[in-house]
Amino acid sequence: MDNWLATLKTDTPQLGFELAIKLSRMGVKYTQPDMEVLKEGRKKYDNDPGFLIDASHVIATHFQTIAAANNYWKP
Repeated sequence: MDNWLATLKTDTPQLGFELAIKLSRMGVKYTQPDMEVLKEGRKKYDNDPGFLIDASHVIATHFQTIAAANNYWKP
C-alpha cells in the first residue's frame, strides 16, 4: 500500500467526515486485500441492517478522532 494518509487535519467538518469514510474503507481494504473475496463477501451483508449500523459506528469513531485532531474546527 502506498502512503496515502498524510494528516488528519481537514479544513471543514464535511472534509473530516469524508476522511472518516476513507479511513473506514481503507481499513477494510487492508484487512481483506483480495478484491474478489471482498466483493463476494458483500453479497452476505448487502441487505443486513446490522452490518450497515456497524459500518456507521466505525465511521463515527473515526470522525471523533478526526474532529479531536482538528480541535473540533474551532476558530
